[in-house]
Amino acid sequence: MAGDPLRVLWDFDDPDGTQARLRARLEATTDDAARAEILTQLARVEGLRGDFATGESLIEEAAASAGGSEVALARIDLERGRLRRSGGDAAAAMPLFEAAFQTALGARESFIAVDAAHMAALATTDPAGFETWTTRGIEIAEAHDDAGYWLGPLYNNLGWERYDRGDYRAALDAFERALAARKHDGSNRQSVEIARYAVGKALRALGRSDEAVPMLEQAVAWANGEGSPDGWFHEELAEEYTALGRDDDAREQARLALPLLREADPTFEQDDVRVARMTALAGG
Repeated sequence: MAGDPLRVLWDFDDPDGTQARLRARLEATTDDAARAEILTQLARVEGLRGDFATGESLIEEAAASAGGSEVALARIDLERGRLRRSGGDAAAAMPLFEAAFQTALGARESFIAVDAAHMAALATTDPAGFETWTTRGIEIAEAHDDAGYWLGPLYNNLGWERYDRGDYRAALDAFERALAARKHDGSNRQSVEIARYAVGKALRALGRSDEAVPMLEQAVAWANGEGSPDGWFHEELAEEYTALGRDDDAREQARLALPLLREADPTFEQDDVRVARMTALAGG
């Protein structure tokens, strides 16, 4: 399979449109195993909406139609696991992700196998387990072009895990690999600029803001050019300018960041440190 043929029906910012496209595909499909695969994706839509009961009902319907199809069975475990994790039961999700990974590997379904590895990494509470599962996914994605999409998300996740534990050099390496993968994929410019932002944060943590500033300036310019200014980009650029002693530039960026973050980031006002920091940089 070249990637995931159902992925093209997805727009994660538009669950209603995604559901309509999946329903249309379901109605046009007569093969039971293929229908089972589509039903798992409809279950995923319900999981994104928080309707886990409806999602589970769709998974049960898929299981009744899957027969011996390994790809359908892998999808069933994967999406059932996603429902469990989204519902707050990561412990119950973990064996489902592990089973989906093994089934997909056996069926040579690299894209689904890497997705399962990525979810297993997110479900584990063990930092070593996170790194192990993420590395497994990366190894498969690097070896199989049809799973290459996953290199960007996996390296991004790995970078943030390392960043959060203070290993900034290793985080920078992962973020740079994520940026290269996002550029190579080329399907989502926003993800490229987010990856650039992450590289900039790691560079600042390593005392290399002079290298980070051009990257953040590029991300800010792109977002503004798209008519969608990004508070996180402005916030980080304010910090980069401050590190270089460019206080007037930092003040301008902080002033731009504050209203954008208040509008877009529901956690911002709850983070007294961030609010105080941006307010101080803005001269407030």
